Amino acid sequence: PDDTFGHLMGQALAQALHEADLNAAGIHFHGSGMAALNTLVREVADYADRRGPIDAEIRKAREAGDRKRAAELARSPIPPPPFDALLLADTGETLAEITSLLAYYDAGPPEVRLLGPTLWARPAAHAGAALHGAAWYAAPDPAARSRFVSAYSGKYGGPPPALADLAYDAAALGHVYLHHGGRQALTAPEGYLGADGPLALMPDGTVRRGLAVFDTAGHLVAPAPSRIGEAGS
Repeated sequence: PDDTFGHLMGQALAQALHEADLNAAGIHFHGSGMAALNTLVREVADYADRRGPIDAEIRKAREAGDRKRAAELARSPIPPPPFDALLLADTGETLAEITSLLAYYDAGPPEVRLLGPTLWARPAAHAGAALHGAAWYAAPDPAARSRFVSAYSGKYGGPPPALADLAYDAAALGHVYLHHGGRQALTAPEGYLGADGPLALMPDGTVRRGLAVFDTAGHLVAPAPSRIGEAGS
């Protein structure tokens, strides 16, 4: 989406690919409304160039009076899109519209792996998109958070609200800053074990977290790393 969150996702993707020495991604932004989405998805999927040669052969067969050949060509699959993974920053109704367009232009699963933000950890964020577990997202590993939930519930008599995780980590890092070496200790490359698993404050002001990968059916695809610096962090 052409909004603050969408642009932050685009910047993060570009930076991650650069750091991993991978090819740059094509990054596109869309406005609201089905017309804008349809135009962008068709363009990104390169549908005209993929479908064009087949349509040309169909026209030739029809002009030659070969209806059987034309029918066979009409049923033939088109070549795959020029990408095998697509990172989306959308949720809700817009995500449902995009995924339906991707299917229409033969640019969705299973040929293309759909990837999304941690927001997809809430089933309501992708409920209408009919992803059926075909998309992946990164999110905190519940196994790591269970320790924090247990300690919080034991002290306060109920599970913590979502923001409690951030408050706990902020307080813990404040303690580190005051008692264990100031800024240098805060940006220790090995990081710390936070409420949701390992995290590290980077010298450039960003945060690196150890997250697990899930599919949109809620199944664990890859567990979170046990410390920063391992694969997956």
